[in-house]
Amino acid sequence: MNNVKVKTKQEPFVRVVKKAEISFGKTLVLSLLALFAAIVAGGIFILAIGQNPIQVYATIVQGAWRSKIAAKGTIKIAIPLLIAAIGITPAFQMKFWNIGAEGQIIMGAIFSTYFALHFDYLPHGLLIVIMLVAGMIGGGIWGLIPAYFKTKFGTNETLFTLMLNYIALYLIKFFIEGPWRDPASSGFPKIATFTENARLNQVFGVHAGWVIGLILVVILFVYLKFTKQGYEIGVVGESINTARYAGMNVKKIVMRTMFISGAICGIAGMTQVTGAAFTLSEGVAGGVGFTAITVAWLSKLNPLIILVVTVLFGMLDKGCSVMQSTFGLSSAVSGILQGIILFFILGFDFFTRYQFVFRKGRKAV
Repeated sequence: MNNVKVKTKQEPFVRVVKKAEISFGKTLVLSLLALFAAIVAGGIFILAIGQNPIQVYATIVQGAWRSKIAAKGTIKIAIPLLIAAIGITPAFQMKFWNIGAEGQIIMGAIFSTYFALHFDYLPHGLLIVIMLVAGMIGGGIWGLIPAYFKTKFGTNETLFTLMLNYIALYLIKFFIEGPWRDPASSGFPKIATFTENARLNQVFGVHAGWVIGLILVVILFVYLKFTKQGYEIGVVGESINTARYAGMNVKKIVMRTMFISGAICGIAGMTQVTGAAFTLSEGVAGGVGFTAITVAWLSKLNPLIILVVTVLFGMLDKGCSVMQSTFGLSSAVSGILQGIILFFILGFDFFTRYQFVFRKGRKAV
């Protein structure tokens, strides 16, 4: 009698397995626990550097809202973050990992700046609309490029969109030191400051970018939840094969969605140059495109929740800057504190979605 050997395969000692969907109530409780743990961990760090956690946290909150000027500063910080987070949401819903929001913001700013510099003679309202459309086209094109290569050649969209960020950044350097250099700048190259005609109007003391952001929140929520195209994005994100079986044109959906994603991020760039900086510089994006990924992910790609999380991020950013000046701390302390808080919140978010499964024995194959 022949002995038949059964091959066995050793399972990994620990595996990460996706959890079943949990209720909204449990998600809310875990989110509050995450926030509490983050505050406690941040408090331990504050104690370690010899400060009173209660005083520091009170300063952060008060620093963000203590006056009209402080509140305006908080909102200004939140505006580009809100628009960029809204921008990457449809791409992420489709499981297209758009890490290029930074570059798309820059391209939106570049396209808008062209009209601010060369068409300043147009009526104010018309010029602003043209700059808004130009920003959308600039960001949309930068989102369309990786989508085309993904659908045509199967390239990795994460690396592709990431590399495009650097190309966009060096385009700014080219324009600053080349064709758009301000002749009046002595020694240090820069682009001329926009005239009043090329600046966004203010609404309640803050540039109108916040109004644009709120409108985009509503539009994207309706688009993703109640339109055919939003449904197609969800199906492609769940399974490309299912989408194809249902007769959907996956290539068209990917291209369209990435153009929309990039176009919205381009609007963020437009609002930065016309509402905040009044010129184009290398810091126009300022890392907003990367922070927006965290915001969108924490918000579970829900535009309404993104609005809330963005305000909290703006408050944390503004409040920490006030905190470091009030207590005479270095900027590194502010960065470390923000990092600790985000680490705990993201860690808890991970455990609401996944769980660790440990090996129990050998499995026959």
